[in-house]
Amino acid sequence: MDFILHRYKNLTLLLVVIAAQLVLLAYQVKSNQDMRLIRVWSVTAITPVARLVELVRGGTVGFMKDYFILLDAREENRRLRQEMGRVKMENQFLQTELSTADRARALAAFQARTPSKTLAARIIANATGANSKVVYIDRGVAAGVQPGMAVVTPDGIVGKVIAVYPTASQVMLITDPSFAAGVISQKYRVHGTLKGQGHGTLIVDYVPSELKVEVGEKFFTSGDDRIFPKGLPVGEVKVVRPGRSYKEIFVAPSGFSQGLEEVLVIVNGVHQMIPGATPEQTPYHVLPSPEQEPEKPAPTTVTEGPATEADRLKEYYLKLGQAQGVHYGAAGRIPDFNAPIEPPKPPAVSPEGTPPAAPPQQ
Repeated sequence: MDFILHRYKNLTLLLVVIAAQLVLLAYQVKSNQDMRLIRVWSVTAITPVARLVELVRGGTVGFMKDYFILLDAREENRRLRQEMGRVKMENQFLQTELSTADRARALAAFQARTPSKTLAARIIANATGANSKVVYIDRGVAAGVQPGMAVVTPDGIVGKVIAVYPTASQVMLITDPSFAAGVISQKYRVHGTLKGQGHGTLIVDYVPSELKVEVGEKFFTSGDDRIFPKGLPVGEVKVVRPGRSYKEIFVAPSGFSQGLEEVLVIVNGVHQMIPGATPEQTPYHVLPSPEQEPEKPAPTTVTEGPATEADRLKEYYLKLGQAQGVHYGAAGRIPDFNAPIEPPKPPAVSPEGTPPAAPPQQ
């Protein structure tokens, strides 16, 4: 820098003088708005710099402000997420409690509606078998549960008790491959045997191919198995296919529609009427019942003469004794059984009107 000033000293001095002269002129000369040029030039020269500085300052302040706002927003977002998670957990808890209350009300309504005596129970465990469909309930011998009792829900049958412990019982579900129960269709009253297949669909077996079963028709328990009372819902027909000897009928169980948490054990079953057929069924003409007629007394049988040989012999002896004046059972003479039967003579009447005394017995 010193080398350049020493080499171009004259030029530098000239530029300085010219600049000073221009400054003096600008200071003396005024613009049309009565404003000195030095002021106009100064403002014009400083304005871009001030704009740049303000732009940098505003951007820096805005960035810092946005940064802190972002930090606050992150904290608020984190707090809102925690609050949302807590609300979701409370909502799920309330929904669970509500569904539990709904199931409890449904069980209570079913218990009040059904004529069978039932016992409420809760499922507490599942079996570990690969194909086994077995659960455990919290009712056992102490509660009066016995093997072979039916287990149902308000929506349909669930299974049957196969083993009983002091405080728990083992229940085989209707989806177990070894399960079977008697069923009857609602519309056409077709009997069959309900069997489990190890999954969510059941099959109704032993239905002849000539019998009619429609998709959408419902099946109910028939009571033939002596486990499930008649009239309990089983499920709805989803598929009907013709087979070689029997129809292939697949049924979706209705007892699992609301899940399995609370069930009812039928302690004392009572058969119920199966709901009536749908309107599509052809009605039958039934005659009115006859009027009740008054009961007639039973006719009495009049027997003319002795009915048996012993009766005839008794009657002969009575007439023989009357003819001979012998009274049976009293001490005295014995009648002559060889004498003919003659009618007894009337006793003689004395003039005074009193019969004579009877002769003494010999």
